[in-house]
Amino acid sequence: MAKTSPGEFFNQVKAEARKVVWPTRQETTTTAIFVGIMMLILAVFFLGIDSLFSAVVRFLLSLA
Repeated sequence: MAKTSPGEFFNQVKAEARKVVWPTRQETTTTAIFVGIMMLILAVFFLGIDSLFSAVVRFLLSLA
Protein backbone atom coordinates (compact mmCIF):
# COMPACT_ATOMS: atom_id res chain seq x y z
CA MET A 1 0.00 0.00 0.00
CA ALA A 2 1.42 3.39 -0.99
CA LYS A 3 2.04 5.96 1.71
CA THR A 4 0.03 9.16 1.47
CA SER A 5 1.14 12.53 2.76
CA PRO A 6 -1.04 14.11 5.46
CA GLY A 7 -2.07 16.90 3.07
CA GLU A 8 -3.16 14.44 0.39
CA PHE A 9 -4.98 12.36 3.00
CA PHE A 10 -7.04 15.36 4.15
CA ASN A 11 -7.78 16.29 0.52
CA GLN A 12 -9.12 12.77 -0.02
CA VAL A 13 -11.18 12.97 3.17
CA LYS A 14 -12.72 16.28 2.04
CA ALA A 15 -13.48 14.81 -1.40
CA GLU A 16 -15.24 11.80 0.17
CA ALA A 17 -17.13 14.01 2.64
CA ARG A 18 -18.53 16.03 -0.29
CA LYS A 19 -20.09 12.80 -1.64
CA VAL A 20 -22.15 12.20 1.52
CA VAL A 21 -25.89 12.66 1.02
CA TRP A 22 -27.49 13.66 4.31
CA PRO A 23 -31.12 12.71 4.97
CA THR A 24 -33.74 15.44 5.13
CA ARG A 25 -35.54 16.27 8.37
CA GLN A 26 -38.64 14.49 7.01
CA GLU A 27 -36.67 11.30 6.20
CA THR A 28 -35.05 11.34 9.65
CA THR A 29 -38.41 11.82 11.40
CA THR A 30 -40.09 9.08 9.35
CA THR A 31 -37.25 6.65 10.01
CA ALA A 32 -37.25 7.41 13.75
CA ILE A 33 -41.02 6.82 13.99
CA PHE A 34 -40.69 3.56 12.03
CA VAL A 35 -37.89 2.37 14.34
CA GLY A 36 -39.98 3.23 17.41
CA ILE A 37 -43.00 1.30 16.09
CA MET A 38 -40.84 -1.71 15.21
CA MET A 39 -39.28 -1.67 18.70
CA LEU A 40 -42.74 -1.65 20.27
CA ILE A 41 -43.94 -4.54 18.06
CA LEU A 42 -40.83 -6.62 18.78
CA ALA A 43 -41.02 -5.89 22.52
CA VAL A 44 -44.63 -7.13 22.64
CA PHE A 45 -43.72 -10.17 20.51
CA PHE A 46 -40.81 -11.16 22.75
CA LEU A 47 -42.91 -10.54 25.87
CA GLY A 48 -45.45 -13.03 24.49
CA ILE A 49 -42.79 -15.62 23.59
CA ASP A 50 -41.14 -15.22 27.00
CA SER A 51 -44.48 -15.58 28.80
CA LEU A 52 -45.30 -18.69 26.78
CA PHE A 53 -41.95 -20.35 27.56
CA SER A 54 -42.28 -19.35 31.21
CA ALA A 55 -45.71 -20.99 31.43
CA VAL A 56 -44.40 -24.17 29.74
CA VAL A 57 -41.42 -24.37 32.12
CA ARG A 58 -43.65 -23.76 35.15
CA PHE A 59 -45.97 -26.55 33.95
CA LEU A 60 -43.09 -28.96 33.40
CA LEU A 61 -41.62 -28.17 36.82
CA SER A 62 -45.00 -28.77 38.45
CA LEU A 63 -44.93 -32.32 37.10
CA ALA A 64 -41.71 -33.12 38.94
